[in-house]
Amino acid sequence: MSGPRWRRGRLLVAAPHLDDDPNFRRAVVLVLEHADEGALGIVLNDPMEVAAGEALPEPLAGVVPEGDAVFRGGPVQPGTVIVLADFHDPGTAGGITFGSVGILDPESVGSGNRPEMRTARAFGGYSGWGGGQLEYEIRQDAWIDAEASAADVFTGNPGALWRAVLERVGGSYRLMATTPDDPLLN
Repeated sequence: MSGPRWRRGRLLVAAPHLDDDPNFRRAVVLVLEHADEGALGIVLNDPMEVAAGEALPEPLAGVVPEGDAVFRGGPVQPGTVIVLADFHDPGTAGGITFGSVGILDPESVGSGNRPEMRTARAFGGYSGWGGGQLEYEIRQDAWIDAEASAADVFTGNPGALWRAVLERVGGSYRLMATTPDDPLLN
């Protein structure tokens, strides 16, 4: 298995053969948790057609920039909302995934002690793997491991994220990044 054993705070970039799976077609997943029991992540590049301000209850609606969409975080529990934020003080996060990016504790917003954040994004649902499942999928070359940055999580161009991360990984992945959305139209 390539890369670190535990991938918390890492990106998983869907290999082109996952294009047949509508849940992970050209997906870039940020791993929030990874342990022997399994892994949990959020798809970063699948905005839905609903504005966060319309879909989220107050006070959560007020932490996401106005006009931002809710993103489909994955196929598991689509009614569950996870808000990721870039915190000025990582100690105020509900849990840090990497650097200053972590999960916003909804209780902190509702209690009036809203932590200072650079930005935030809401995700409906998440992606999950049972114990050993993610490791198996990585060995099968379904996922490409990459380093995450806050710019990946809060990108203003989610449609370009898959290609951008593959280009950043470099090597033969740069060539993979040039694969057309529909190779049959090439």
